[in-house]
Amino acid sequence: MTADKEKRRAISREAARRRRRVESDVFGDLCRLLPLQPSVQAHLDKPSVIRLTLSYMRTHTLLKGKTGTKREASHAVKHGQVTGGGEERPECDGGCDEEEKETEDVEASEETNMYLRILEGFLMVLSTEGDMIFLSDNVSKYMGLTQTELMGHNIFEFTHPCDHEEIRNNLRLTPEEVWCGAKRDFVMRIKGALTHRGRSANLKSATWKVLHCQGRAKMCVTPSSASCLLLTCQPLPLSHTLLSTHTFTSQHSMDMRFTYCDQRVTLLLGYSPEELLGRSIYDLCHTLDTNCLTKNHLNLCFKSQSVSGQYRMLVRGGGYVWVESHSAVIPSVRPSKSRPGAHQPLCILCVTYVLSGVEQPSLQLSLDQTVHRYSR
Repeated sequence: MTADKEKRRAISREAARRRRRVESDVFGDLCRLLPLQPSVQAHLDKPSVIRLTLSYMRTHTLLKGKTGTKREASHAVKHGQVTGGGEERPECDGGCDEEEKETEDVEASEETNMYLRILEGFLMVLSTEGDMIFLSDNVSKYMGLTQTELMGHNIFEFTHPCDHEEIRNNLRLTPEEVWCGAKRDFVMRIKGALTHRGRSANLKSATWKVLHCQGRAKMCVTPSSASCLLLTCQPLPLSHTLLSTHTFTSQHSMDMRFTYCDQRVTLLLGYSPEELLGRSIYDLCHTLDTNCLTKNHLNLCFKSQSVSGQYRMLVRGGGYVWVESHSAVIPSVRPSKSRPGAHQPLCILCVTYVLSGVEQPSLQLSLDQTVHRYSR
């Protein structure tokens, strides 16, 4: 009886070894099919092979999928399904087709500019559920984490909990957004394993890195209804030169009042640095762009760094120029017994880039632009 038991156990162990051997061979074949370097393939475990395979399959689906017109994409999102090949599509006259073609040409140009921004960051493709379907290989240069470590994981596993709601809002796709291009522009905090010396650290000791994400949603009209966000991610602060003649730096209190401004503001906006001290940056902003500055201000308060996006700043004497501000909260020194409130932020540092010449110079949009205000 004991001999029979031992024999059955030996047969069971041999069968288990055979199954593991076959399983390893299958995973090895699957791993070799992945478009990765042999040195990377050699260090992948089985869960990583499955995760990366699924990511590349979804990427392949997106690349092969038909984007379709905005009308078709909007119809698909609205009804929660996708128009099949044999179904009747919404009718549209020639004028509508012509308008759509012009709009699509503009969007194609915008996408080209978006790809050029990858030179200052990396590319990320997010599914509508938040899965990181694809990241460009240079992500390790900015995050200290490799492409294979991140692909297939969900973005919520790596981002700050306070930013999850904002990310979910950007992942949602409504018919109206599909129709108007579904642009995305937001700031989020994500785990980064890159030290100040440029070395990669362990993920357990990762710090929060602020990313400025810009892009658009892509709706593919296919049976699989593959949709995603195509984003370029730029770590902040951005490494632009501060020596440009079209740039000026300023410091602000936490309510965005000027506490310092360099002399170049006089050449660009007409104000002297002394005239701006104590005044709010909102006083110089075009009324229609107040929301842009408010969003930038909130990002600064909660995430310490932000990029404003393009807005109009009023010029002394009349008119306005288009600008973009890159801002960061400068922390104070460590608190001490003699300075118990020293843990509060010192100030906000802004680098403002003037992107245009003076537009509508004869138009005065604020009392601040009248000459008599400064002639007292």
